[in-house]
Amino acid sequence: QVQLVESGGGLAQPGGSLRLSCAASGRTFSNYIMGWFRQAPGKEREFVSGIHRSGGSTRYSDSVQGRFTISRDNAKNMVYLQMNNLKLEDTAVYYCAADRTGANIRSDGYQSWGQGTQVTVSS
Repeated sequence: QVQLVESGGGLAQPGGSLRLSCAASGRTFSNYIMGWFRQAPGKEREFVSGIHRSGGSTRYSDSVQGRFTISRDNAKNMVYLQMNNLKLEDTAVYYCAADRTGANIRSDGYQSWGQGTQVTVSS
């Protein structure tokens, strides 16, 4: 099972940018579909974005499409989430997740999770 550690969260102003990183342990990182999820206070955790094993396919939720970009570096066991044009409603704890068994990027069913990193968007 892969171990995941997120970093890069913090405070940003509306319209600003942040880049989240997720470091994965293990030698089989490229076997995993990777995803980013978030959970705002009082709300359920939601899918934000996912990237397929080779990085050739990505998927975004409607709420972040066009503003966020997911990428991965299989040589470094890293996945990233570039977040631009941040909005107040992007405030949440962001989680990195790994899916070994899925055939396609999905919004549930991930087996491994990081501890999360807080993103706060405030003026």
